Amino acid sequence: MDSTDEPGNQRPVKIAVMTVTDSRTEETDTSGKLLVERIEAAGHQMVEKRIVRDDRYLIRELVSRWIADPEVEVVISTGGTGLTGRDVTPEAVKPLFDKEIEGFGELFRWISWQHIKTSTIQSRAIGGVANGTLIFCLPGSNGACKDGWDEIIVHQLDQSHRPCNMIEIMPRLKER
Repeated sequence: MDSTDEPGNQRPVKIAVMTVTDSRTEETDTSGKLLVERIEAAGHQMVEKRIVRDDRYLIRELVSRWIADPEVEVVISTGGTGLTGRDVTPEAVKPLFDKEIEGFGELFRWISWQHIKTSTIQSRAIGGVANGTLIFCLPGSNGACKDGWDEIIVHQLDQSHRPCNMIEIMPRLKER
């Protein structure tokens, strides 16, 4: 094990957070705040946090800007992954993916099943890679953000996590 792989030698990852909502403000955005708190507690660097309306083109514009920015390594969104007509986060973000991380949505729903049983079928949580940037789209509830961050993302952004983690492959995400 390399000394940088030891617990406590965390490589800070630069992360942007987007809350997709028509009804929340900075004061009432509890899921966005929850993610920011957990990101910072894990030793990562918050690059930017934004609230965006449920509009596929506004969502796509912001995520496109972040994936073009070398200062952003990971994008995490919360909200807009349900089934209503206004829920368009997957439709906005998927066309940007170079590769989809199918296992992220599958694992998220399996973990979610432990808490909300069959209601998890309403979740369209997705993950992918675009221009070397990791993207994770979570549902908007605090419980979903806790499940997504605490059970999946935090471990994959920890270089000491074994048998493998996303930190190890980040330098190779842009290979052609």
